Amino acid sequence: MTQKARESAATVREVTRALRAIPREKAPETLLPAVLRRVGLADSYWRIESPIGLIFVAHSRAGISMVSRAKSAAAFEHAFESRFGRLVAPAAAPAPAAVASLVKSLKKGDRARLRFDLRGLSEFERAVLLKALEIPTGEVRPYSWIAREIGHPEAVRATGSALAKNPVPLLIPCHRVVKSDGHLGRYSLGGARVKRTLLSIEGAQPETLEKLASSGVRYLGSERGRYYCFPTCGGIDSLLRANRVSFASGREALAAGYRPCEACRPAA
Repeated sequence: MTQKARESAATVREVTRALRAIPREKAPETLLPAVLRRVGLADSYWRIESPIGLIFVAHSRAGISMVSRAKSAAAFEHAFESRFGRLVAPAAAPAPAAVASLVKSLKKGDRARLRFDLRGLSEFERAVLLKALEIPTGEVRPYSWIAREIGHPEAVRATGSALAKNPVPLLIPCHRVVKSDGHLGRYSLGGARVKRTLLSIEGAQPETLEKLASSGVRYLGSERGRYYCFPTCGGIDSLLRANRVSFASGREALAAGYRPCEACRPAA
């Protein structure tokens, strides 16, 4: 090594030692919220009364970021910060009419037109939630349906996990997703009781769904049209009145000469 190279290496080592000796300063806690506000991504929240109690709805410029029940605003703020690592504050303006009406009625409104802030979720998790968004009011679909619809038919368990972590339940209606055997299953926004309440409000008749599941009925068949559907397809009342043919599996329905419904797309 030449003398010049040795001197350069010594200089680098000296600068490195000097940099390491500089005390590390922690960024002030107000820095991140200030930056987020500056770029329009700061979160705020609305308080909206609903048929299942007070609901907190957080949002940013990117869309709705969290929906939750909480005992108080402080509890909601703590839960939000724990989950996302950023602060949230009360909104200066009331919730838009479309959001407030949807939360208050749980039936009206077009969820597909709402924007959601799903940053931090994986591509698979976003696909699961956006597919759940397609389930019509008053209808249910099993976890296996979502997995199959998004191109991952074997990922039923992962689909359930993604729905359990849904940051915006109610507005992305994961309460409309049931177990693969037809039983209702759990719900992150208050448990099975709240899930039953939501489905009842929407007209899905959770008691009837549980009875069908306990009887081993997965699908109902239309004798006239020779197709089979999920029990809630198009409304459970009309299906139960018009269709007396029941099937325990898609394979059984196919063997009887019935084809899958094009609207609800049950498993073949």
